[in-house]
Amino acid sequence: MSLTMSTLETTRAELGLVVLYLNKAEARDKICRAIQYGSKFLSDGQPGTAQNVDKSTSLARKVFRLFKFVNDLHALISPVPKGTPLPLVLLGKSKNALLSTFLFLDQIVWLGRTGIYKDKERAELLGRISLFCWMGSSVCTSLVEVGELGRLSASIKKLEKEIGNKDKHQNEQYRAKLEKSNERSLALIKAGMDVVVAFGLLQLAPKKVTPRVTGAFGFASSLISCYQLLPSHPKSKTV
Repeated sequence: MSLTMSTLETTRAELGLVVLYLNKAEARDKICRAIQYGSKFLSDGQPGTAQNVDKSTSLARKVFRLFKFVNDLHALISPVPKGTPLPLVLLGKSKNALLSTFLFLDQIVWLGRTGIYKDKERAELLGRISLFCWMGSSVCTSLVEVGELGRLSASIKKLEKEIGNKDKHQNEQYRAKLEKSNERSLALIKAGMDVVVAFGLLQLAPKKVTPRVTGAFGFASSLISCYQLLPSHPKSKTV
């Protein structure tokens, strides 16, 4: 009986995490993004069901991003942590400005595709400009992550010297820095993938970055985003 109750509690806790995850608008957006780019990979730019799913999901995702530009606008005017080098500060603020611009222009694109905004040519032009902004923000993110990884690496090496011959993995500060380094490495990989996706969407290298390549990179970066948004797992109770 106690085993059944324990299993029920564990299942309830796991479902609670799923509910918590799906309640995030950002998480739902990234799941839709994975569907969108997965469909793009399958269609390879050819007409059919997969391409219809790609286009409809792309339009649906824009609703999740309404007024989201405010987040990066707030980050743009917020103070940075003390001790951050000026080049990283400038890159970070540039990322916020470009991403906020992308999200703002993306709303006009949505208005154009729904028929509310009648000037289709201007909407398409703004859509292209918005993608360049997104690509620029992804490049800035990559450079910021490279810089921060360099700072973390130097900090970890310094800490290793302080720890000496002791087991460094028992040191809480060392483990925290290592975890942060892993998170930033994953963010760097995702940002690099997003640059390739932007290249594909803008058709800057159509022979090399085909719709299938764009879909593959977009799907992979979407899965990384979904992973990054996962809630922390509750620690198991010891009896």
